Amino acid sequence: MDVAVLGAGSWGTAIAILLARNGLEVGLFGRNEEEIAFMRSNRENVHYLPGFAIPKGVEFLPLHQATSASMTVVAVPSGAVREVIQHLDGDHPLFVLASKGMENTTGLLPAEVVQEVHPGSEVAVISGPNLAVEIVRGIPTAAIAACADPIYADRVRSAFMCGSYRVYCSSDVIGVEVAGALKNVIAIGGGISDGLGFGNNTKGALVARGLKEMIAYGLSVGGRLETFLGIAGVGDLFATASSQLSRNYRLGYAIGQGQDLRAALREIGQVAEGVSTAEAVMALARRRGVPMPVFEAIDGVLRGRIPAGKAVNMLMERMTRDEGLESLTRNEEG
Repeated sequence: MDVAVLGAGSWGTAIAILLARNGLEVGLFGRNEEEIAFMRSNRENVHYLPGFAIPKGVEFLPLHQATSASMTVVAVPSGAVREVIQHLDGDHPLFVLASKGMENTTGLLPAEVVQEVHPGSEVAVISGPNLAVEIVRGIPTAAIAACADPIYADRVRSAFMCGSYRVYCSSDVIGVEVAGALKNVIAIGGGISDGLGFGNNTKGALVARGLKEMIAYGLSVGGRLETFLGIAGVGDLFATASSQLSRNYRLGYAIGQGQDLRAALREIGQVAEGVSTAEAVMALARRRGVPMPVFEAIDGVLRGRIPAGKAVNMLMERMTRDEGLESLTRNEEG
């Protein structure tokens, strides 16, 4: 096969459909063998992506049968990346990370996990404002294919690029992954704000200040400013923090409406990456001395330490100084 897609949830299925429509032979590998067998018979993912026929170029296989592929796309929750790739058979010269988050126990980004487990493989990342349902509907969007080696970045671009999916290349793997992970936390905050009944002014301010904190943290770990101001940063943040299709936004909205975290997660029925990422990034930010009050407030609400309404009041009562953007520019230049 040309591409192995690990993970048969909504995002993995959408990627498989996109690549098959581009003429590639794709293996879609999932953990639940009953669901995989049903998808093989019906050519539809009725659980996670109902209503969309899966092209004939996609083969359905259980995860433990994943074998050699010229390109291996990882589309599982970030906390499961290590487990999924540890026991792969065959050759996997190029991993493409489509997971957005941080490993729960270590705070490592998905690309860093792959580099630990498969140090001989090349690692790329695909990210952007890419809601699964809109991808398979053919609604136009864009993405970033990031890899330290421009030849592999271009290989990813060629595989994914089509009339409705425009792909740009970058070498900033760290920046793209940090942006993809941290925007999920701000998306939860946007949902909380809407769930509490605040207006667009409130959410606009929250997202803007959250973006500033995303950039500050991203620069501190080696990301580049332009990444956060582009498709992988602002573009993805806008889509995720404002769409009912976003799991993280829906989780935040439910919490803003008064549900507790467990009840909200049960209602969504899928992983909301921002929950574990909020906790992981706050631990890392404290170690690095990066102040992130918006992220801290959202994490406090998720852990039940602060009521959602009080968290907003606390942010509003903070003493204002300058906006702090000049220091970000100086950090980038330095």
